[in-house]
Amino acid sequence: MPPWIVWHNPPFTSQRHRPDCLRMTLIWCNGQWLDPADFHIAPTDRGLMHGLGLFETILSLDGKPVLAGRHLARLERGAQRLGWRIETSGLREIMMELLHANGLGEGRGRIRLTVTAGSGGLADLTAGADRLVLLTASRSAEPPASTTAHLSGFVRNERSPLAGMKCASYAENLVALDQAAGLGFEEAIFLNTAGHLCEAATANLFLVKDGELLTPSLASGCLPGITRELVISLAAQLGISCREGDLPAALIHEADEIFLTSATRGVTGVSRFEARPLAAGPLTATLREAWQREILRGAE
Repeated sequence: MPPWIVWHNPPFTSQRHRPDCLRMTLIWCNGQWLDPADFHIAPTDRGLMHGLGLFETILSLDGKPVLAGRHLARLERGAQRLGWRIETSGLREIMMELLHANGLGEGRGRIRLTVTAGSGGLADLTAGADRLVLLTASRSAEPPASTTAHLSGFVRNERSPLAGMKCASYAENLVALDQAAGLGFEEAIFLNTAGHLCEAATANLFLVKDGELLTPSLASGCLPGITRELVISLAAQLGISCREGDLPAALIHEADEIFLTSATRGVTGVSRFEARPLAAGPLTATLREAWQREILRGAE
């Protein structure tokens, strides 16, 4: 083991091996349980140096990760595109242990799963022996019922080799959010290089126009969001027409309703897009309620 990777706590992977003090804050990394103060990362890890890595953010309710199987499947697909193999079997159970070890057996929580590339050459994507598979968990507040958004001056490159991947290199999103906040908005909406609507900085985008649900297709370069996928499925079950496709930028200014979807916030209506106020819409409310019912019943 490289000298900069130091594990101070022995591993425990079952109920009987958990520490006595479950109030102690713990993280899980490469099969080891650690106090966060004891966590180390190689200074040459390309995840740290270049943002070469993948991540998933997973909602938890009463000690159970929501839609964990779908999140892990997406992580595996991203890893395959980078030429990595990630063993995800057993991670859902570890997430549940992590939640309970951090006092998150009740209420709403947030799990972050991060995979880094480890050390290696710039022209070689091969995962290094010191790569990290890291799980952390924290308390999550109830999401707001609505948000505000504007059209970002930045665009998504739908031809990027990273398009549609949940990559650790998140700086572009953060810059867009910072710019939005400076203008008095909470979210930023991206177009792609073709001038079509793509997604928000931290969520997928849906519009309602004349009773029809519209969302950018995956070919737009947007993330294949877990909640996006679920909402499209729920709409079909409810008999709501949903069209995925190339959506011109002008359409967002004409929409009757706009809402965003993400794993931890679910379905969030946009109450103001730029200077235009938007009333809470019936389809947004219907799909938010359907999403809530689905996750409460333990959908996978």
